[in-house]
Amino acid sequence: MTYRLGVDVGGTFTDFLLYNEDTGAFFRNKTPSTPGDPSEAVIAGAKEVCGAAGINASEIDYFMHGTTVATNAVLEGKGAKVGLVVTEGYKQTLQVARSLVPGGLAAWIIWPKPEPMAKLEHTIEVSGRMDAQGKELRPVDERKAREALEALKAQGVEAVTICLMNSYLNGEHERQIGQIAKDVFGDAPVSLSSDILPEMYEYERALTTVANSAVRPIVGRYVKNLKDELRGLGMEGRISLLRSDGGLMSADKAQDAPVNLLMSGPAGGVTGALWVAKHAGFKNILTLDVGGTSTDVALIENAEPRLVRNTDVGHLSVRVSSLDVKTVGAGGGSIAHVPELTKALRVGPESAGADPGPAAYGKGGDKPTVTDANVVLGNLPEALLGGTFKLDREAATKAVQTIADGLGIGLHEAAAGIIDIVNENMFGALRMISVQQGYDPRDFALMGFGGAGSLHSNAVAKLMGSWPVIVPNSPGVLCALGDATTRMRAEAAQSYSLRRSETSNEKIMTTLDELGGLVQAELMSEGVGKDEISIRYAIDMRYYGQGFEITMPVEASGFNERGLERLCDEFDAEHRRMFTFNMETEHEVVNLRAVALGREYNLPTLEIEKGDGNPDAAKLRDHQIWSGGGGHAAVIYDRAKLRAGDKINGAAIITEMDSTTLILPEHVGEVDPFGNILITPQ
Repeated sequence: MTYRLGVDVGGTFTDFLLYNEDTGAFFRNKTPSTPGDPSEAVIAGAKEVCGAAGINASEIDYFMHGTTVATNAVLEGKGAKVGLVVTEGYKQTLQVARSLVPGGLAAWIIWPKPEPMAKLEHTIEVSGRMDAQGKELRPVDERKAREALEALKAQGVEAVTICLMNSYLNGEHERQIGQIAKDVFGDAPVSLSSDILPEMYEYERALTTVANSAVRPIVGRYVKNLKDELRGLGMEGRISLLRSDGGLMSADKAQDAPVNLLMSGPAGGVTGALWVAKHAGFKNILTLDVGGTSTDVALIENAEPRLVRNTDVGHLSVRVSSLDVKTVGAGGGSIAHVPELTKALRVGPESAGADPGPAAYGKGGDKPTVTDANVVLGNLPEALLGGTFKLDREAATKAVQTIADGLGIGLHEAAAGIIDIVNENMFGALRMISVQQGYDPRDFALMGFGGAGSLHSNAVAKLMGSWPVIVPNSPGVLCALGDATTRMRAEAAQSYSLRRSETSNEKIMTTLDELGGLVQAELMSEGVGKDEISIRYAIDMRYYGQGFEITMPVEASGFNERGLERLCDEFDAEHRRMFTFNMETEHEVVNLRAVALGREYNLPTLEIEKGDGNPDAAKLRDHQIWSGGGGHAAVIYDRAKLRAGDKINGAAIITEMDSTTLILPEHVGEVDPFGNILITPQ
């Protein structure tokens, strides 16, 4: 039998989904994360889920992993000490940077400019120069380059980045210096910008490659340890990691180019939501992935998630393709507090994490969190994880009472205030990827998942006007499902920078074909069969003189006939949708791209038993919740016993192993043929 194991590491829990491709059976597991060494939770949980399935690790053919190791290294400033090699005269490339300052007008006054990841004292210049056509103007002085690299090594540099002018057209000088760097530094990783980002704009190219170098030692150690421990369990299958763009890359490739993993964790939720949406019959989805530490949101339009060319992590913005995911510090572990100065309730972004966690977890935590507020309001039952994880209601009440005392209000009002604020934070993130991008959220359904997504999605949908709320099966491990169902992916790009009048359909298609051959060969080298690979193309376009581009998908079929004409028309339409106007300036083709995708895994979606619309067979007991300023009678249901067509009137709580769903008063949830719960206003 063929088994696929998807693993997603979160700030509080690590999720597992084991899938049997032959029978369609699923086995799921959640285990507390181990922030000190995430691989400990991965290995422990893998053993548990294999035990539940009654198999040995040797029977797992595919191990797919979404990881936050690279992300955390950037956010926590724990990257390696990076040395940067630049062309003579360009030592301050990272310091000059771009003039863009985030935020409103006040940001120009108060925004502290972040320290570059490669410091000026760790930056060296080398002779040699390529011209704007990629032809050598001056050769590299290898003797001086070696001396400069040896001086860099003496400063304790742990990783080396080489980014030379115009190397995106010709990387020969970078390869030449890279070989010297390997001789000087031995095992220290060396990253070339012509390999990581062969595109114009030297600042973005340098910053992206430096970020790759900074996280490379940390990711390399993590992946190596993980591989060793998995092999020690007897697992001989393919090990792949989830890329920021929602595709998979091999573990070996991830060690060389970890900058592609910066949004690996959130990408799993989007790919999982896409799989659910396709089978549930919805094409336009807003995703709400609520974990213990943060909330990730994304937009899926016409069954395609939005891709962006920049990946943002904290103050770092690198030029790497990723799913358009926005993250806010709002999760089940977000800590509520009342500042002494303002006496105004605040929630997050600080989180109680996995250790000690919320007060209700009984691990010694005493700070009031979103989870504790949900316990006080009755939104959470007495136990999680199928009854194996008991909640301490008394400790949660005691923690939330400190907020009530600080504000001079009642216990339930304080808990409701905490939930209202965290919901507004989620609402703000969803507006960023919908309203601010020109989309009306009322045209989208809202899918809540993650450990707490289905607990908050009904309330957030009321703010958004997005209906129905879709609660998928096993929402707590949907990210792991996304990891298990995604495809191998490789991408290549080439800067072009020609106006429409300077090129032709045939010239563009020739270059696209060459790029397609490169990405196809890359996937084949990772064990993907040629007949399993499909290739997609895209072109970055702009009006001549603009400072930004829009990435447009390209159909290779028929491109030689009227490809450019059709592409320009489509670009005009997209530009008008985004900015409400077009320009008379000539179109410019900036970059050409090719993406190779491995086989798509069409996991079967089994229909559940049909019921008569009455959910009483799934009823566990009567309950009471606090909502809208008062108490409401509610019912707790066991999701495993619900049947297709059952209608659950709010207020109601639906429990399952990995998550809890809240249906608010004056709302109703209906179970569809595949077991998804669709919540709408009554």
